[in-house]
Amino acid sequence: MLRWPNKSWRNVVDARLLDILVCPLCKGPLEYDKKAQELTCRPDRLAYPIRDGIPIMWADQARKIEAV
Repeated sequence: MLRWPNKSWRNVVDARLLDILVCPLCKGPLEYDKKAQELTCRPDRLAYPIRDGIPIMWADQARKIEAV
């Protein structure tokens, strides 16, 4: 049985999963922000949250990113 100290598995996203995930709206690439625990889509200016290591890929759950 694999054990993770202090439940640190909750902040880990499988790298293979990150390689295949795309934005559900535009099907474009996503950028992983480890510190914020988000996947961001620059063209749509949305940030999808990652909760307990699981990306939440619903547009209504995404945070809008202000244009820079």
